[in-house]
Amino acid sequence: MAGTFGGKKAGALPPGVADFYSDTKSMPSRQMREAAMDAPMGDEQKGEDPTTTKLLERTAELLGKEDALFMPSATMANEIAVAVHCRPGDEMICERASHIVNYEGGGPGLLGGVQTHMVDGNNGMFSSEQLKGALRPKGNLYIPETSLVTVEQTANFGGGAVWPLKQLREVAAVAAEAGIATHMDGARIMNAVVKTEISAEDYAQGYDSVTICFTKGLGCPFGALLVGSEEFIQRAWRFRQLLGGGLRQSGFMAALCLYALDNNVERLADDHRHAAQIASTLEDLPLVEHVLPADTNIVIFDISLDGPTAADLANQLLQQDCLVGAFGERRIRIVTHIGVDQEDTDRLCDELKNLLTSR
Repeated sequence: MAGTFGGKKAGALPPGVADFYSDTKSMPSRQMREAAMDAPMGDEQKGEDPTTTKLLERTAELLGKEDALFMPSATMANEIAVAVHCRPGDEMICERASHIVNYEGGGPGLLGGVQTHMVDGNNGMFSSEQLKGALRPKGNLYIPETSLVTVEQTANFGGGAVWPLKQLREVAAVAAEAGIATHMDGARIMNAVVKTEISAEDYAQGYDSVTICFTKGLGCPFGALLVGSEEFIQRAWRFRQLLGGGLRQSGFMAALCLYALDNNVERLADDHRHAAQIASTLEDLPLVEHVLPADTNIVIFDISLDGPTAADLANQLLQQDCLVGAFGERRIRIVTHIGVDQEDTDRLCDELKNLLTSR
């Protein structure tokens, strides 16, 4: 039976469609699947799954933290981080376009009783000065207390923008001075690492907790990790259990993530190259109003008023076996990943030229 997507019935895509909708649409390779076949397993909740333990230790070391916890998704990891760092009635500061605000189902309010203070940044990133202006004064009984600052690396709806290391450090320093916890939604942090050759540990420095996702550019069908101090992760365990996120014999899933760390990180450069080609193509088209800088694997652009609506363009591209995402009346998002290659990219560029050159 077909599932639902955006409230509409949806089935499998026809064969041959180049799926640029999201990097979450990537499929595990045969080699990745085979890596899971003989993975040793045990009860993860009792610390008896050796493959999961290996993944936890490796990821914590990768990000320079003490401990880690395996999760089904980055959304669950983010929401648990909010619940651990904050008390009901507290406030968290985040950029207006961030995933944690717009695409996690209102989780901070529902699961943590936390309200959001949204900052209007630039391409999904805000400055330390903006953060200073958003902080609530302490000691006022009538206003919520600011307990958490979140950043998103890379910034999804900032066009996959990479936060500069200096800016991340400045934001973390302001939060630390104010005695406020920090969380990094690092779902695509490895895209930033490959793009800049700055280590994941360097990016994570100054952030009390970090989420890393394996189901996007790293090509896994499952899995994210939340990392932080031993005390933080111990508290996160309880929230994961409360939400029904215990994994039991998770070794075969952890093995997929270990395979991704060994084989799918450096190839992210291919995705960045394909995205840069698409962005370059769009910048020269007369019916394109604006293209966000394509730092990594996400291309976001606005169609001019003389062109088709985003929904019409998406439908026209699908007829030519290219799937993209329409987000709003005139905005399109295109995401490159392991599931689309150079031939797919060339085909999409050709179709964009055909559809956005003249009305």
